[in-house]
Amino acid sequence: QVQLMESGGGLVQAGGSLRLSCAASVSIKLFSLSTLSWYRQDLGKQRELVATITRTDTTNHADSVKGRFTISRDNVKKMVYLQMNSLKPEDTAVYYCNLDHYWGQGTLVTVSS
Repeated sequence: QVQLMESGGGLVQAGGSLRLSCAASVSIKLFSLSTLSWYRQDLGKQRELVATITRTDTTNHADSVKGRFTISRDNVKKMVYLQMNSLKPEDTAVYYCNLDHYWGQGTLVTVSS
């Protein structure tokens, strides 16, 4: 059973920064071979892809966060991170970690104007 646990969310003023973390309860081998993603979902909206990192460390970020957010991974620690800078009120959402078809429970990010 794969478990993903997000942390690092909170309340921040516009222009501030947060770093989200996601810990995976899988083997190092499986983790290192997996594509990892961060999604977000605001109230009443569809879940949207924020960023992805492949097993070769190729990254892709949504246009709405490009230049502000950075996804990274640590295969030894089995962690995936999302560094979020220059936060905007429209970044407010629950952020979810994803590995294959597994999801964490999410961490809430609230950006005040």
